[in-house]
Amino acid sequence: MPTRKEMWEKLGEDVDVLIIGGGINGAGIARDASRRGLKVCVVEQKDLAYGTSSRSSKLVHGGLRYLEQLEFALVFESVSERRILLDIAPHLVNPLGFLFPVYKGSRRGIHTINAGMWIYEGLSLFRTPKRHRLLKRADVKKEEPALRNEELQGAPLYYDCSTDDARLTLESALDAVEHGAIVATWARCEEFIFGESGKIEGARVRDQFTGATKEIRASVTINATGPWTDHLLSMASTKPSEVLRPTKGVHIVVDSSRLPVNNAVVCFHPEDKRVLFAIPWGEQTYIGTTDTDYEGDPGDVYATLEDVDYLIDASNHYFPEHQISRDDVISTWAGLRPLIRQGGVSESAVSREHEILISEQGLITIAGGKLTTYRRMSAEVVDTAVKMLRMSGKLKEKLKAAHTDTEPLPGAVGWPEDDDHQSVTTQVLEKSGGHLSAESARLLANTYGMRALDVAALVADKPELAKPMVQGRPEVYAQIDYAVNHELAATLTDMLIQRTQIFYRAKDQGIGDAPKVAAHMGGLLGWSPEDIERNVAQYQHDVSLSRAWLDACL
Repeated sequence: MPTRKEMWEKLGEDVDVLIIGGGINGAGIARDASRRGLKVCVVEQKDLAYGTSSRSSKLVHGGLRYLEQLEFALVFESVSERRILLDIAPHLVNPLGFLFPVYKGSRRGIHTINAGMWIYEGLSLFRTPKRHRLLKRADVKKEEPALRNEELQGAPLYYDCSTDDARLTLESALDAVEHGAIVATWARCEEFIFGESGKIEGARVRDQFTGATKEIRASVTINATGPWTDHLLSMASTKPSEVLRPTKGVHIVVDSSRLPVNNAVVCFHPEDKRVLFAIPWGEQTYIGTTDTDYEGDPGDVYATLEDVDYLIDASNHYFPEHQISRDDVISTWAGLRPLIRQGGVSESAVSREHEILISEQGLITIAGGKLTTYRRMSAEVVDTAVKMLRMSGKLKEKLKAAHTDTEPLPGAVGWPEDDDHQSVTTQVLEKSGGHLSAESARLLANTYGMRALDVAALVADKPELAKPMVQGRPEVYAQIDYAVNHELAATLTDMLIQRTQIFYRAKDQGIGDAPKVAAHMGGLLGWSPEDIERNVAQYQHDVSLSRAWLDACL
């Protein structure tokens, strides 16, 4: 696997498809297009999944609430894709129970909601991870002891899935690279290249580290920049673009001891009745999400004190015996949903459907949609690109089928058919020569899938790489070596946010150990002492942004 620097050096040759944006859509499009046999290049201004694709609710779900909005087609598409992702990424997409408590006075009665569950499962052709159950009040108390029991009538327990959104993006990109794609991170699109006809024929990109620029000539250029969609469209035209209505979603993380839940609990905020979740996340629980319009720079989005208090209030309403406060918040994250602009509706009512747009200049744009349906959206975008290539006469040979719905992502190749995570953990322990702890081996198996054996082999060769990246946590130094050499990691932020979840989970968000991690990473990448200091300072800034809401408390 080429390093990030080696990827940059590959840039410059003509390609069939240039994709701008390295989020889940950009990675998915690259995977599909490269598997068909197209020559593909992806450029991303920062790291893969830097934006929305690492700041979602980390769920692969059909969208039960979309039934209420009568968006049956979206639900059908979503539950179908959920099944596919369970098959092609079983190490990253895992069944999760969702408890839907119904209280006296709820806007929908328990039998109405239960009927909705049957419709939900019917739309998936009953290929849900598990069949739903209708729990009585006493059963709910056993299932979720912390949940408010007063006026509770019962609760359906149904099943969707959780995922590691950043890893899903990364593995889609890695699969694209395995099929010949060039994926260049920290490479910013500065301007488009136009032909005599006024059509886009590629772009000039800048290396964010060195300032060097390169031209990439492409037969088709695709805008997959998520919240930056309008910015890129405006670069292609003299007219400002207003395709999107971005809405901000915020999550907060607390220790599971402060808020113990066994399933994702569906909540309606006591003030405005918006849907929220309290989601179990190992030793933590996270609560989200907000849904508010956002008009600022997509790169500056963060949780405000109002956002945090909004989520705390909802949690304390539903879990009265486990009151949390601002002091319990370990970390926050905030992301933008790149929704299609609609007037006259609230933020939560904006459709999650996607659209594929083609500008006068020939720029293909994918906008809207949701994480769960990324694979299908990607296929539709590539279909559009192929039609444009054929119409222009630039593609005459027959392409292959992509098979992205059946071919596993890299970490799932060789994964046990019975989805036995423990058997993979055992293999990882053995491969490491016994140098890894059981907790670290489990983390590697659940993070990398079968690729965890390659990480374990690094530990077997150099036992010192079994050292924890953060004291008391399971992440190990071997992950740094693997991220640099096989996963395009190029900065400390890449390592601590997108390649691991230390940013979200460590008590101090990894600040105390950041200099040591940066020094090790710097040794692999040839950083100077100044480079190491700069990387630490940037990570400290990233952490401070997630804690910006605290400034309003002072």
